[in-house]
Amino acid sequence: MRSRLAFLAAVLALVLTACSRAGAASPSAAPATPASTVAASTAADVELIVFGAASLKGVLDKAEAAYEMAYPGTNVTVSADSSSTLEMQIEHGAPADVFLSADTTNPKKLVDAGLAAGAAVTFAGNKLTVVVPTANPAGIKTPADLARSGVKVIAAGCEVPITKYATQLVANLAKEAGYPADFAAKYAANIASKEDNVKTVVAKIELGEGDAGIVYVTDAEASSKVTPIDVPDTANVPATYAGVVVKASKNVAAAKTFLDWFAGHDGQAMAKLCPIGMLFVRCRGGISHNPKEYASPRDLGLAVAALVGFIERFDLGKLA
Repeated sequence: MRSRLAFLAAVLALVLTACSRAGAASPSAAPATPASTVAASTAADVELIVFGAASLKGVLDKAEAAYEMAYPGTNVTVSADSSSTLEMQIEHGAPADVFLSADTTNPKKLVDAGLAAGAAVTFAGNKLTVVVPTANPAGIKTPADLARSGVKVIAAGCEVPITKYATQLVANLAKEAGYPADFAAKYAANIASKEDNVKTVVAKIELGEGDAGIVYVTDAEASSKVTPIDVPDTANVPATYAGVVVKASKNVAAAKTFLDWFAGHDGQAMAKLCPIGMLFVRCRGGISHNPKEYASPRDLGLAVAALVGFIERFDLGKLA
């Protein structure tokens, strides 16, 4: 344990040194934090409740820690579920400040109903893949096998965003060479259950309760208990994620700041900050790789959260 902490301290020291040197090296370094921000951080704590799509859970866990470090005095609570379920909860008065959806349809519902403070903001994209248990007992080799007799497909409910994307993917696959014209009908006949969200689809595949399921690429990458089966690029369906500030929020300004952060440079970096090398890229000018752009103080929060995530991911404690 001590050696693991020592390693963490050593790498963090390198990050701090790199950032401090970068900030001192050029007059174009990021400006000091505005006095208004300092004043806000010393005021009463701001509580933000973020409703996020199940497929965002891993990223939001990291973002929660990073944002709280970047904006002292702000406490972020993340609630993850299917986008359609969260949207309905907000419509029925559930307390939430920010809604981050795995599609654009559910945020638009809130905007159209007058329940959002402003327009929806697009912040991310994803693609689809097929996942099977690591043992792959059904011998799934290509997406075409999803239509094979006896294959148990785990899907999501009709209102869950992944279902809309999966339905389009299946329709696209039916047009691909080597796929039967009735591929969509045979796929539908193989659906053994419909789950509340995409995380549950993955969980059932992990447990071997199904032979295959269509999920987001990020969900497949986050699990060590499933194996992805590539989908032809010509058939794949891009998923667009969007978010809104909830009009009923008690902290609309703070909620907008979070959404802007998550959809902007820092939030996008947060989603990518897993490899250790990215820590130093952030200190030297972010994703743009422009050496004239140096880290702002809030980047420290991103660096620390990413470092912790890196250690957890690769279990660096085993180096002791």
